[in-house]
Amino acid sequence: MAIGDPISDMLTRIRNGVRNKAKTVTCVNSKVCRGIAAVLRDEGYIEGFDIAEDGRGGSINIRVKYSQTGECALHQLHRESKPGRRVYRGVDDLPRPIQGLGICIVSTPKGVLSDRKARQERVGGELLCTIQ
Repeated sequence: MAIGDPISDMLTRIRNGVRNKAKTVTCVNSKVCRGIAAVLRDEGYIEGFDIAEDGRGGSINIRVKYSQTGECALHQLHRESKPGRRVYRGVDDLPRPIQGLGICIVSTPKGVLSDRKARQERVGGELLCTIQ
């Protein structure tokens, strides 16, 4: 089955997995999805991820992070830029979700970065999603 928007599909699978208290979530493997998973791991929203090759493209197995009380680190995932409406932001216009407690994921010429790293690198790009 062909997926029109793998980023939205990935975020929806993570949202559904968190709602069902799943320990792992399986997503379609693509370069952008691997970048998003790496940013989520680096920022502490997930425990980690593994790439499973199956000969067709593979999949990403994301290990969701929960606290000892069972609360997930991911509360809200919101897709900003969509295939029908791309959202581009300069480095000075990047939003700060929850006044800096959340993150934005940005696709830049230097790769997929969090908003903090994009500000350090002084580079803007396509605003993929916000996470709170």
